[in-house]
Amino acid sequence: MDDSRKLFVGPRLKRLRRDLNLSQAGMAEELGLSPSYLNLMERNQRPITAQVLIRLADTYSLDPREFATDDTERTASELEEIFADPLFRSTPVPRLELRETVEAAPGLIDAVSRLYRAYVALRGAREARPPEVSDRDRAEDAPQDNPVDRVRHLIQEAKNYFPELDEAAEALASDLQVTGHEPFFAIAERLRAKHGIRVRVMPVDVMSDSLRRYDHHRRQLLISEMVDPPGRTFQAAYQLAFTEMRQSIDDLSARLEPTDGPARRLLRVSLGNYFAGALMMPYGRFHTAAEALGYDVEVLCARFGASFEQVAHRLTTLARPGARGIPFFLVRVDSAGNVSKRFSSGRFPFSQYGGTCPLWNLHATFKSPGQIVTQIVELPDMSRWFSVARAVRRASTAWGTPDPQFAVGLGCELKYAHRLVYARGLDLSAPDPTPIGINCRLCERVACPQRAAPPLMHALIVDEMRRGVSPFEFDPA
Repeated sequence: MDDSRKLFVGPRLKRLRRDLNLSQAGMAEELGLSPSYLNLMERNQRPITAQVLIRLADTYSLDPREFATDDTERTASELEEIFADPLFRSTPVPRLELRETVEAAPGLIDAVSRLYRAYVALRGAREARPPEVSDRDRAEDAPQDNPVDRVRHLIQEAKNYFPELDEAAEALASDLQVTGHEPFFAIAERLRAKHGIRVRVMPVDVMSDSLRRYDHHRRQLLISEMVDPPGRTFQAAYQLAFTEMRQSIDDLSARLEPTDGPARRLLRVSLGNYFAGALMMPYGRFHTAAEALGYDVEVLCARFGASFEQVAHRLTTLARPGARGIPFFLVRVDSAGNVSKRFSSGRFPFSQYGGTCPLWNLHATFKSPGQIVTQIVELPDMSRWFSVARAVRRASTAWGTPDPQFAVGLGCELKYAHRLVYARGLDLSAPDPTPIGINCRLCERVACPQRAAPPLMHALIVDEMRRGVSPFEFDPA
């Protein structure tokens, strides 16, 4: 076997052993290996073999595919993005060094990522405060870590898959299906009969500033009439999550985020949303349907009474051992390009901290609401991806009020595209991908007419006598 196909998982193997509170001799004995051989594997001086992977899976109830998944590239890309910040302009770090550090010191990398997120939060707070406020007050008032970024990181670390919530939602969905009611009415009846909570759809003038509100005193769940049927089902399912699954959600949140604060509360909301989606689209039935339908999002919408965004989000959670779906990523942007959702069950090819590339046709969907567009794209690292995108609306709005619209992009590595209904008829063996970047400050493509900023790691070239295709020209060397 050539080196490119060998799998070195030393740091991950060492973390597993420490999590199990085992010595090298103890783990080696349980796996039927010599301590010296285990030591070599932990130091990446020997690759892990298929036989050892199988023994690990059998001995410690692991999914060998999950253990064998190489996250080094994803983590190295995140770290490369961090070190592209102008803060590090005078001390560039080669990608090879970043990759070596990821493999050798994963705990250190996690600490660096958290420190950078705290720095970004502090910088944002500094820019938002008026100039007369002292630097000390800015620092004291700033959050230590942006709760939104922190929760995104925690969800990504879990591969956007929470088996205890999925299993509970699947069992509850089976109970609700027995009633024979449509999901919304079945959930509403469950809330009324078992918990004494009445679900009411209220006029927009009563719910002028809310889509959903729970009245603790009257034990009523109020949902705005402007929320469409899939949204009403989702909001009722969310309430059921916090009525029947509160302890499980609290325990899981505390385990993932030990520090009580905004991040843990936001994580609870995210887990409640996860349960709601899992209740509407129970794992087994949804995964089977997705595979049979070629991941046709709109047919899945009709079958499960869900919206395009709800189905797309659910597709990023299909990571159950033995019943995995395609490892999708999801991005949601508004018309200004602000990213408000990022989820992935595998590699995430785009920026963790900035926007996206305007050459990605995700942004073109605003011109044709309701129409699905597809695209094969190629990133600067030569990786190729297949994306499906559509513009969506969160809820109906009254005349004279803002009508927020978003574009949802769902994508996967090109090697999975043959399983998608959207790729039928395409020659995937000889595609013609659109070259795009991660975002402008990290993109090194020259002569891009859409470039909004020069790349941070290259010197800007200014020629007063020439105007190129791109407003920012740079030395690519």
